[in-house]
Amino acid sequence: MPTPNKGPRLGGGPAHERLILANLSTQLFEHGRITTTETKAKRLRPVAERLITFAKRGDLHARRRVLRVVRDKSVVHTLFTEIAPQMTERDGGYTRITKVGTRKGDNAPLAVIELVTEPVSPKQAVVREAEKAAERSSKKTPAKKSAKVEDAPAEDAKVEDAPVTDAADEKSAESKDA
Repeated sequence: MPTPNKGPRLGGGPAHERLILANLSTQLFEHGRITTTETKAKRLRPVAERLITFAKRGDLHARRRVLRVVRDKSVVHTLFTEIAPQMTERDGGYTRITKVGTRKGDNAPLAVIELVTEPVSPKQAVVREAEKAAERSSKKTPAKKSAKVEDAPAEDAKVEDAPVTDAADEKSAESKDA
């Protein structure tokens, strides 16, 4: 059996670590920012960002997935109605960790983890729009197929349309005269 290389867990066992991270994420969504140790903040970041991503989806299944971790329904409601709409412009990076020094009693390194509520900068928004437009255009018409499809109907339409309409008009005119 391979030896786990993740390092020591928060609180001792994996179940206790899950409980610690669930409580930290609940407090983060309730207060917007919390002060904790650097290690706990670094372990909390992926959990919180995943929960925010679920909240951005907004469907019932996503709500139930979040309720598995955050057991407080009022906090889940806040996450889905207030926090997730603020994060619609962001593709990630919903949290920020700032080191603030050490704790007085045991000299543990402290950090503040907070939700990023500032809007995305206009420069980033322009770049993101350009990337999305490029993706949409590449998905709709692949380069090789679009050239063949566009050339064939254009040639057929030019050749077939003109003689058919002229011939039809001449035949109708001849039948009226006769």
